[in-house]
Amino acid sequence: MNPPDELSSSAVPAPAAPSSHWDSVAETFARDYMKDRRSERRWRIFFRLMWLILFIAVFWAVLSARSATMAPSGPHTALVEVRGEIAGDSDASAEVLVAALKTAFEDEGARAVVLRFNSPGGSPVQAGIVNDEIRRLKALHKKKVYAVIEEMCASGAYYMAVAADEIYTDKASIVGSIGVLMDGFGFTGTMEKLGVERRLMTAGENKAIGDPFTPQSDKHRAYTQAMLDQIHQQFIRVVKEGRGSRLKVTPETFSGLYWNGEEAVKMGLADHLGNLDYVAREVVKAEDIIDYTPKDNVAERLAKRFGASVGAGAVKALHSMSAIR
Repeated sequence: MNPPDELSSSAVPAPAAPSSHWDSVAETFARDYMKDRRSERRWRIFFRLMWLILFIAVFWAVLSARSATMAPSGPHTALVEVRGEIAGDSDASAEVLVAALKTAFEDEGARAVVLRFNSPGGSPVQAGIVNDEIRRLKALHKKKVYAVIEEMCASGAYYMAVAADEIYTDKASIVGSIGVLMDGFGFTGTMEKLGVERRLMTAGENKAIGDPFTPQSDKHRAYTQAMLDQIHQQFIRVVKEGRGSRLKVTPETFSGLYWNGEEAVKMGLADHLGNLDYVAREVVKAEDIIDYTPKDNVAERLAKRFGASVGAGAVKALHSMSAIR
């Protein structure tokens, strides 16, 4: 039998205290927690910095645009562009063009105002508003207005152009189309073939006029045609008032046809051949041209893109943080 001291020396060592394991876990947790807090703080600082840069960019864009508008100008030709479809929500809307025209007329340095056209037309309402405003501003400020046609000045665009004192065009430009249209589609019978039942209820016997799935009655057709004829006569009256004795009326003048610039001059729809530079230099006698058409400047475009990028990044970061938590 071994002595007691030998038994004690050969005994199995005691296991480590349990507290050391929990100390390691707590240390890891604390380290990860501080790491997450530092990461969140960095993101918070980053986004604050981005929003500050965005604010500065937008402020600079607005300040630049305002300074450019308010800056005094010497003798020049004021330009307003009429491009694309004429509609209430387009760059050629009455709201946009009237604002530009007012600014151009009110500038004492503007010797005359030029509207440069490249438009197929559009809303007669928007065109009529601009036509009326051109006449009003001409009388108020006693300044000449010239229309210059590039590729096209048709329908509603020509409705605007006849308010000018003179119309200049390229020999190959498209001019005219003095007419009115209302288009749509008729799907009568299509739904029956597809086995689809349409349930249309109205209060008012004429409320469904123009409905593409309802057969067009003679009464509705006649009513619509009378309305179009009336608007056409309004268009004709505006053209005759604007062009006066210069207009050489033929049976086809108001038929909706269009002509090239050379023919348009012969017919009295336009006055001369010429472009913007020619009009500014030879007619207005103010070769410097200032464009009053509202446009986003470079800073505004960058600010919009930058803002969209920051917004998308913020949303992505928030989603990521939500997923982690």
